Amino acid sequence: MNKVALVTGAAAGIGAGIMRRLAKDGIAIGVLDLTEERAAKTVADIEAAGGRAMALGADISDRGQVTAAVERLRAAFGPINILVNNAGITGFVPFLELTDEEWDTMLRINLKGTFIVTQVVIPDMIASQWGRIINISSSSAQTGAAKMAHYSSSKGAMIAFTRTLAQEFGEHGITSNTIPPRFVHNTEMSVASFERDDMREKFQAMVDAGPIRRHGEPEDIAGAAAWLASDEAGYVTGQVIGVNGGRYI
Repeated sequence: MNKVALVTGAAAGIGAGIMRRLAKDGIAIGVLDLTEERAAKTVADIEAAGGRAMALGADISDRGQVTAAVERLRAAFGPINILVNNAGITGFVPFLELTDEEWDTMLRINLKGTFIVTQVVIPDMIASQWGRIINISSSSAQTGAAKMAHYSSSKGAMIAFTRTLAQEFGEHGITSNTIPPRFVHNTEMSVASFERDDMREKFQAMVDAGPIRRHGEPEDIAGAAAWLASDEAGYVTGQVIGVNGGRYI
């Protein structure tokens, strides 16, 4: 089977790590980010290593932009049968200061965007009777997170969304799983999360409190995603695969 993956939020960080790992397995990659220019460098990296990739620009919360990007990928590489929903935003606001606009923006991108991309792509998987959906959620979806009610709520909903897809589309050979990372270093979100004045001193203490006393790397998430995208994981669906160094709280 010709395997084609769409990875959202793939210009850097976890998305780029997943994209590079899937490309090593011979999978053609649609590298989708907010602009095509952001995605171009990672596409160049894949092509330089002998892989196939295409830069795509779209706001995932805009159905028209997503549809146009998916059509371009389809025309270039064929039907899409692997989807990694990684794109999202973060934010830190005390609950009593959280505005309607901030709440709506978070859910529009993190949750509605994931819904739109999945709905646009999944008909290809149904037609192929084979598919892999991998949603990148967050450990905050499992534990909650102070000053992140809008973010943790959007990611918690993603877990329910993942399990619903698993039940609805399993008969078509489609699996749906989610990875909730924790403390992944060298990403835009980790910088926003842990380089704040109120978090910098706490961060190392939280890392040291886990069984594996280091922060995660994008490659840690990529390894799990590559397995979930493989034929070997065909009986794994509706699962929350914690790649978190054993740290749950």
